[in-house]
Amino acid sequence: MKKKPVLSWLFYDFGNSAFATTIMAAVLPVFYYDVAAKGVQESLAASYWGYSQSIAVLIVAILAPVLGAISDYSAAKKKFLMFFAYMGMVASVLLAFVGEGDYLFASLLLIIGTIGFSGANVFYDAFLPEVADEDNIDRVSATGFAFGYIGGGVLLAINLLMIMKYNWFGLPNSLVGTQLAFVSVGLWWFVFSIPLIKNVVEEKKVQPGRTQSYVKIGFSRLGRTWKELKHFKHLLLFLLAFWLYNDGISTIIKMATIYGRDIGIDSSSLIIALLITQFVGIPCTFFFGWLAGKITAKRALIISLFIYLAIIGLGYFMTTALHFYILAICVGFVQGGAQSLSRSIFGRMVPGDRHAEFFGFYGISSKFAAIFGPFVFALVGQLTGSSRLGILSLIVFFVIGIILLFKLDVEKGVEQAKAHTNPNDEPVIRS
Repeated sequence: MKKKPVLSWLFYDFGNSAFATTIMAAVLPVFYYDVAAKGVQESLAASYWGYSQSIAVLIVAILAPVLGAISDYSAAKKKFLMFFAYMGMVASVLLAFVGEGDYLFASLLLIIGTIGFSGANVFYDAFLPEVADEDNIDRVSATGFAFGYIGGGVLLAINLLMIMKYNWFGLPNSLVGTQLAFVSVGLWWFVFSIPLIKNVVEEKKVQPGRTQSYVKIGFSRLGRTWKELKHFKHLLLFLLAFWLYNDGISTIIKMATIYGRDIGIDSSSLIIALLITQFVGIPCTFFFGWLAGKITAKRALIISLFIYLAIIGLGYFMTTALHFYILAICVGFVQGGAQSLSRSIFGRMVPGDRHAEFFGFYGISSKFAAIFGPFVFALVGQLTGSSRLGILSLIVFFVIGIILLFKLDVEKGVEQAKAHTNPNDEPVIRS
């Protein structure tokens, strides 16, 4: 394994995760509520944030199949990666120019930044088999996940100091500290992408022949995989459950901070809580991996989802910063575990000769599903005038997901995958 390309690949995750923590989860939601949406009715500010998240995810979901096709058929992955990365970096920096009442401008930059962040990740993920040997690919992938947690957490801690202790940095007030935090995300992302640009060399291999547009190739693949799911009944059952509970999880991640601000928790406490979640998640992800080995992955996953139900219930009655800290610890305890267990369960039930195809569908379909959670949260909050009822509405996503998981037989799913795996590595479907 060539250490320099691997380390360079890992550092990109270290850098771009700052967008996920500071922009998507922690600082921007508070800034959006307090500054960009100033003058807007309180419950509407949270709803507008939810609608912005849904629009961003919808656009990403539509683009994902096309970008996947480009990744497979193009010899220019690095160019596409940096195009989308620069889009996200520039959007992050421009957030510093959002003023009071500029919620439409803030929403637009959030959407553009999310497209850049997610679009670049399509090509970033495609580099993994090129930088890592087959024997080390799982370890390198997991290490990238850890690098992302650390990089995003470190900059979030620095941003927190810039906002709370702005005088340490010679800044006049916390608003300027917040604006510079947005600029720091773009710079942090750029600096840690330099090693990838310099040291990761794209393989110059013969590309598959292409007679159709990338759009047609991407969506025809998606449709073909969807049709073939009828041969994998337990895999389909799991996907239905995953689409529901994962939508609930992603909505909690995206909406927690602005929800906390809407019910009166101060911005510094909210960002500290998100920082707690970031670092609690690292060891707890490994704990759920250990627990899965003791009681099966399915049971461990169901336990994590019941904890999420408790989190929603406690969130409904939350009134103080201490409550939010406790919930942040709880979310950190289950967030990484639920996501990693979902991926491993899915991976066991996928035909051995078609991992790329099915995992591509897994990622794209989950993006489409993730549109509904923020939308439901926003709609319920807008119709009722209460974001508390918006957060409570997420219970249905988890309850139905858990019910479907109880009906799932993972071992039968594994048997179905083996029955439809061609030992000669030529994908076939048997009725």
